[in-house]
Amino acid sequence: MEFPDRRDLGELIEPQATPTFARVRYEPETETLDNPLETVRSELATLALDELESGATVAVGVGSRGIHGISDVTTETVSYLDEKGFDPIVVPAMGSHGGATPEGQREVLEALGITEDRLGAPIEATMAVEQIDEVEIGDVTTPVYFSAAALEADAVLVINRVKPHTNFSGRIESGCCKMLTVGLGKQRGAQAFHSTALSEGYVPTIEGLTDAIRDAVPLLGGLALVENFHEETGHIEAIPAAELESREPALLERAYDEMATLPTDEIDLLVVDELGKEISGAGMDTNVIGRYRVINAPDPENPAIDLIYARGLTEKTKGNGNGIGLADITRKEAIEQLEIQKVYANALTSGSLAKAKLPPVAPDDEIALRVALNALGGYDPDTVRVAWIENTTDLGEFYVSEALAEELGERGELTIIERATLQFEDGTAVFEA
Repeated sequence: MEFPDRRDLGELIEPQATPTFARVRYEPETETLDNPLETVRSELATLALDELESGATVAVGVGSRGIHGISDVTTETVSYLDEKGFDPIVVPAMGSHGGATPEGQREVLEALGITEDRLGAPIEATMAVEQIDEVEIGDVTTPVYFSAAALEADAVLVINRVKPHTNFSGRIESGCCKMLTVGLGKQRGAQAFHSTALSEGYVPTIEGLTDAIRDAVPLLGGLALVENFHEETGHIEAIPAAELESREPALLERAYDEMATLPTDEIDLLVVDELGKEISGAGMDTNVIGRYRVINAPDPENPAIDLIYARGLTEKTKGNGNGIGLADITRKEAIEQLEIQKVYANALTSGSLAKAKLPPVAPDDEIALRVALNALGGYDPDTVRVAWIENTTDLGEFYVSEALAEELGERGELTIIERATLQFEDGTAVFEA
């Protein structure tokens, strides 16, 4: 598809003065775990491993998120299981991610630093599943699918971060339960899950499927991680299979208290340098941008962001730009990074079609900002509230317009590092101190 070039769009919207900016540092109080790998071992020791026979195969489910230190945690888990006399294998637990192919899911894990050479254990990436049950969720009968590779093992353990979900809110959101019901359901299970969840609610669907999986699968439990504001590991806890649904709510509450957010709820324009699946399941953390765009799930009340400009994709997302539809404008460079098959595999499986829509495409940053600032209505460079971030997880330092800098600079947890001006080099934005 051909998109309009600078000449075409430049004639529609006149150049306008851009605001001046300031680079700011945001440092709310937070906690970091001192020895995460030692904690991995001590927590794994609390699970019922002594009930397994020597040489038992343990399937370790690992997802596609860019969790802090996930390759180290996974490697340490595999090493611990091996030292205890078991035969660990790693099973990608990421639903339809990676284009819903074995090669794609291996590629996602590799981008996260998880390889067979690093682990010293095999990665069983088959997309094959078995139907292990059929359950009633509200008015819907839904099949329960589970990874065939994991079912062949003598025990199953999942590793995941507990955090606010990007599509809904409830007592259980993103964590070990969701990884069991969606991630290890592979594409087929993920699709069945989302179809039911959109109709009957995410939490009842997670709880109903988790209960069925526990009855049919030799489930050890989950290794739950909670991250702090800086996306560093703040807490690690092994949860026995029987306690997953009862323990995750407390960890989720901690995750809400610690999660990275912007220091203001009122923004005219948010510029995001990169989005990707390792950053968030929605490409951009919907709790940061205030948009779910999901049927039967109202958007969060805060923050209130009028417009979002998404500039590109991360390298690790490997072309999966699902979530670009949450933006109001993007640029040609981002479109050239997209691998549409991966985007569609993700969006069609989850049923969140809005996240795969293409917003208006500008040829470069200069034109994109002209379009965005004009669309705000009554634009004034001296009062406009702009935040410019790398992505929705790295919120320790970023740029804000002068008007926003003056307001936020009055807060003790935010410091102005330096003033900056926005320049354009061949249409690409560059900040100069």
